[in-house]
Amino acid sequence: MPQDAARDAHSDTPPPTLFEATAALLRGNIGGGRLIPGLVLQESALSERLSVSRATIKRALSILAEEGLVRRFSGRGYLVAGSGDDTPRRLDLRKLALDLDGMDESAGRPNWQRIHDRIESDLSRCLIFGRYRVVEALVAQQFDVSRTVVRDVLGRLQERGLVQKSATSRWVVEPLTAQRIKDKFELRIVLENAALRTATPDGAALADLAQDIRALPADQPLSPETWFDMDARFFQLAILATPNCDLATYVSANRSALEASQRVLFSIGLPPDRQALLELCMVIDLLQAGTLTAAADMLTTHLRKALDRTIAQLKIVSVIEPPGDLASYLVPD
Repeated sequence: MPQDAARDAHSDTPPPTLFEATAALLRGNIGGGRLIPGLVLQESALSERLSVSRATIKRALSILAEEGLVRRFSGRGYLVAGSGDDTPRRLDLRKLALDLDGMDESAGRPNWQRIHDRIESDLSRCLIFGRYRVVEALVAQQFDVSRTVVRDVLGRLQERGLVQKSATSRWVVEPLTAQRIKDKFELRIVLENAALRTATPDGAALADLAQDIRALPADQPLSPETWFDMDARFFQLAILATPNCDLATYVSANRSALEASQRVLFSIGLPPDRQALLELCMVIDLLQAGTLTAAADMLTTHLRKALDRTIAQLKIVSVIEPPGDLASYLVPD
């Protein structure tokens, strides 16, 4: 069963929470001598220095206190442990030269932003394997955030069609059935044709893209990363070049669930289709020749063929068991 690639591409270990990342940063700076023994660590100053909340700093310092790296004293805050002298050393923490390389890249970002991409990835992985319920409490527990934050993220992903609210107000991931995929492709044909006809694309950039596609070695397998890069460049240059911002938003939202499902199909071993990219080259050639109607017709042909290819891939997936490493907060419904 071709699921090894999927496991390699997705770790079941959640990313470190922000307070854990903050504790790791402070731990490293204590070990490196940048936070010296006896130094007073106050929540407010560290919060400003590291661009995280005081609550995050408080939890991080509690971890370090349990490890014996910092300790309480008679004043406000903590002292860095390791000095025989009990005299507190007060320096401006806002101006200290700290090593910030170990800080989680999400530092300073709202909690919903920090976990959004991971949850999006988790939901995308189950799209083609059936209907799943998203258990809010388990999401909150896994990512150490409030259920309010979880609802915020799920609400944003609902706008992109990756999750829905059931009649009983439960969050569910509806499977991308053949009919749903057909409906989304029919909508793509309408929306993307409208966008293409009103777009003002960068002709030179499109020509470069067509050249890059045709230069792909025919005797070597096409990687999913390359396929997505080429496909996304065309979408950005030819479709999202429309001046109609509302249209561009609808086009992108409709496309997102299909793109997510395609990533899952590739992850379980189905190969990217070189022919799909060559079809995009034909659209580009017609645009370069100034025959907009013919280019739109070719785009329609491309999307109808893409629909047929996706349906064929789904038939293959229908005999494959769902991965055993889906997120623990996803429950078959």
